[in-house]
Parts: sequence; C-alpha cells; structure tokens
Amino acid sequence: MAGFSPLTLGNWLANELGLYSILGSSRDTKLLCLQRFVRLFAYGASTLILALYLSSLHVSDARIGLFMSMTLWGDVIISFILTLFADGLGRRRTLMLGSALMAASGVVFAFSGNYWVLVAASILGVISPSGNEIGPFKAIEESTLSQLSTAAVRSDIFAWYTLLGNLGSACGIIICGWLVEWLRTLHSWTPTRAYRVIFGIYAFLGIVKLGLSLMLSEKCEPEPKKQEYQQVTELNDVEIESLLSSDDEDEHTNKPRPSIHPKTLPPPPPKKKHSIFPSISPRSRTIVLTLCILFAFDSLGGGIVPASWVTYFFTTKFSLPEGTLGTLFFTTSIIAALSNLVASSISKRIGLVKTMVFTHLPSAIFLALIPLPSNVRVAMTFLVLRSCTQNMDQAPRQAFLAAAVLPSERTAVMGIVN
Repeated sequence: MAGFSPLTLGNWLANELGLYSILGSSRDTKLLCLQRFVRLFAYGASTLILALYLSSLHVSDARIGLFMSMTLWGDVIISFILTLFADGLGRRRTLMLGSALMAASGVVFAFSGNYWVLVAASILGVISPSGNEIGPFKAIEESTLSQLSTAAVRSDIFAWYTLLGNLGSACGIIICGWLVEWLRTLHSWTPTRAYRVIFGIYAFLGIVKLGLSLMLSEKCEPEPKKQEYQQVTELNDVEIESLLSSDDEDEHTNKPRPSIHPKTLPPPPPKKKHSIFPSISPRSRTIVLTLCILFAFDSLGGGIVPASWVTYFFTTKFSLPEGTLGTLFFTTSIIAALSNLVASSISKRIGLVKTMVFTHLPSAIFLALIPLPSNVRVAMTFLVLRSCTQNMDQAPRQAFLAAAVLPSERTAVMGIVN
C-alpha cells in the first residue's frame, strides 16, 4: 500500500487511542489521573475482601446487605454535600479532606471488629462496597480535567482517566487476592488478620493520595468569571442540540447552522460576590434532570449487584480461593480498562450519546446471565464478556456532561449526576 509504513501506522494508532493527548496534557492533569489510579487501587483491594471480612467477623448475610446499603446512602449524602460546595470551598481542599477521610476509614477497619463502628466509619469516611468510585473525588476531578483540557482532546483525556482507574482497580484486586492467600497458607494467619492488613494498606494509600492533592497547582481551582464567560461561546444551544440529536438527522438536513461569535455576545453579567453556594442555570437544570433519571435506572440495576457481592457469590457458590478470585477480577478489570480507549475512538465516529447506549446494553445482559450456570467456567465467561463493554460508556458520558453545562456548574452537576 502506497505511503504505508510502521511509523505511519504507529502515529495513527497513537492518535486514535489518545496517547498524544494524555502525553501532551498538563502536570495537573497527570497528577489527577495518578490520584485516580491510587484511589481505585485501594478500592479494588478492599472490595475483594470487604464482604468476606464482615463474614469472618460472624456478621450475617442480611446485616452485610444492610452494611452495603447504609454505606452507599451515606456516600450519596456526604458526596453530594462536598461536591456541591467544592468550588466555593476550594477543589484542592475538598480533595484533601476526602483523602483524609479515606485514610481514617482504613485505620478503623484495620483495628476494629465492632459492626456499628465499621458502619459509622464507612458512612462518615470513604469505603467502596462496589469497587467503583465513591466519595467526592470523581466529580471534582472530572470538572477540573474539563477545565484543563480543550474540547478537541477531552474525550481522550477522560478515556485515559477512566483506563488508569480500571488499571488501578485491577492491580489492587490481584495483589490483594494473592497477598491474603500467601498470608493464610504460608504464615497460617486467620482470615480476619489477613484482611486487616489490606485495610492497613488502604489507609496508607489514602495518605499517598493526600500528598498528591497537595501537589496540585492553583490552575485546578475554578476559573474567574470573566474567563468562563468567554468559554461559553463553545456551548451554545445548537451544539447542545446536536449532541442530543441523531447524526443521521444532521447529514440529511441542509439548514445552515447559526454560530455565535464572541463579538456578538452581550457584555458579561455584573460580577457577583464570592459564594460557596453553586448556581445552576435553567438550561443546565433540564439537562441534569433528564440525565439523573436515566442514570438512576442504570445505577439501580448496578446497585443490586455490587462487586463485593459478586466476589462473595463466586466464593460461596464455587468456593474460589482469594488468589484465583483476584486473578479473575484482575482480568476483567484489565479488559474493562482497555475498552475505554476503544470507546474514545468509537465516539469520534458515531457520537457520544450513541456510544453510551450501544455499549451499555450488552453489559447489562451478560450481568444478568452470571448466576444462571452451575459451572464455574461458564459463569466466569459471562463475567469476562460483561467486562468487555461495562465501562465503555463512562468516558463518553463524562465528555458529554462537560460539554453540556457551563464551566462553573460542572463540579456541582457532576456531583449530582454521579
């Protein structure tokens, strides 16, 4: 083929996978992605043994379920409050506060065996029962990443941000699984004692994340109102409508699209006093309400089967040891991580909304099939097939949210939606 060379292929592939975008990003962007890797490493490690740890303390299945529910409800309330006021209080301060709460939770779980003390630590602190994001971190980081990146590379940045999180979770799961098995088999530790080592590591990673938050610069804080007003030129009604409408409709209509130029904009609104309370425009409220309803149904299904329960299911039904369990979930997390780069490439061709819809449905179907087979290999196959598309909607969703609302609203809106 004329003009073909390995170098050309490499450049094309690097561009498609967003490698140039992440390598050319700012120091703060890289620090935020590293924070997500460390945090999801901790979440992955703790999720693998959370239900097993409670079971080793002779907590009944019903009370384990109650623990999971109360933890998630506590997270919803605390995360909502922190993300709502994060821009007013300072994004870096809020991230540091969340990191301190994460470390404190790890310390409590490492030293206490009282059920209600653990419940209080999980509600008031940061413990992930699902292995997914919990706490105020995700919304603040996504809002900051949107601010630090241009619209052209935003989907690539979010794809790598999500990929590094999945990779961190995968590493945490496999290291936790084999570490627990090593402590139990070679050193004859009790399960409870081995699980508490993992929570000690969890607390240490919370301190590491606190240090990374301290390294962030002033550029991570909300932009001045004047600068933000200039950025609104890229968020006019036509663009929002095109994000929500079908691509076929755009191809077959010849109507000229109006454009808004900075020169035709009215003067910026008068400067308001600084307030910790966020302000959300009427247009953004409509978008938020629609997305909240859609994502609520999605979360309802996912909340019924968090990762902690899936690991518990494989342990109780098929008697899988922690090492094998860690390897299984490591594999699924790696597949899910790599799928994010594919999602970024697909979204450039068919659009953000279609990518979210077409990749999420197969994941839900395979999840429903996992408990049906009596053969462990078939159940594992369904779990692996689910992982192929389970996270492909995340990066497009984040990019869509960032484009659909005003910069000053992103942190609050992302906190509400998440």
